[in-house]
Amino acid sequence: MKSLRTFAQIYKRIDQHATVFSVLVVALLFGLFLEAYMHDFNLVYITLFFIFSLAFSAAPIGILNLGHLEAAYLHPGRLFARQEGQIPIEISNHSRTTSWSVTLHDGNTSLPLGPVKGESSKVVKLPVTPKKRGTFVHKNAYLESKYPLSTARLVLKIHAACEALVYPEPKGVPLESFLEQEEAFYGEEKEFDGLRAYDGSQKLSHIHWASVAKGEMSVKVFSKETRTPKLVFHFQRAGKNDEARLSQLCLWVLECEKRNLPFMIQMPRRLLHSTKESIDEILETLARY
Repeated sequence: MKSLRTFAQIYKRIDQHATVFSVLVVALLFGLFLEAYMHDFNLVYITLFFIFSLAFSAAPIGILNLGHLEAAYLHPGRLFARQEGQIPIEISNHSRTTSWSVTLHDGNTSLPLGPVKGESSKVVKLPVTPKKRGTFVHKNAYLESKYPLSTARLVLKIHAACEALVYPEPKGVPLESFLEQEEAFYGEEKEFDGLRAYDGSQKLSHIHWASVAKGEMSVKVFSKETRTPKLVFHFQRAGKNDEARLSQLCLWVLECEKRNLPFMIQMPRRLLHSTKESIDEILETLARY
């Protein structure tokens, strides 16, 4: 009785949809029934009941295969507008038996999970590309399986949703180019530090003419002797419009984080300090501007 109650609870969670194979099975059973009725062949009766028993037993097997699974969103990493990111989802199997042939769906995205062993869990990462900065809600994902005979498409909806913050797209002038443009304030060239590709923002005096002769446009890079302890980025000077400014500032924040450089950002009504606020807090301010 307890097993029946458990199966009934699982059955309510699963949506069932017909497939091409289910239509073929119905047509085959109908044809075999007519053949057995008209000709009364024992072999046809045996085949009829064999196919019926397989189709009948496939339904509860498939429901139990999928119904013991549960899915939960985990906290995603940093997401940026118009850049592909990942949302982790933990798939847990509370049964002692392995779940087979399960896929995770999200719109046009389909990820096969592989075998999900009994009393275990695995984390899969759904690729997402947010279209704009700000609050991003991911929902309507579901688990699907056609196990064991593809006679039905079983769907287990994930009713939870994932809400995350999307930061501005990091795009604009590289930090090194900014430092070169502000050389008089932020420091002077100290030592030669290799070559990098020319992007149009560097000084002509830094062009490495030997590489130009080889068909490669490169510029010389020098380490800086910094005169000020902190970089100061001004919101109004960072771009032509608000979105361009936020993208530019986001790029500089990430580059400063990578190089472990302290900085400040002069926003219209607020001054952000990297020594007083974390990088994520600064990025959140840019995302919610």
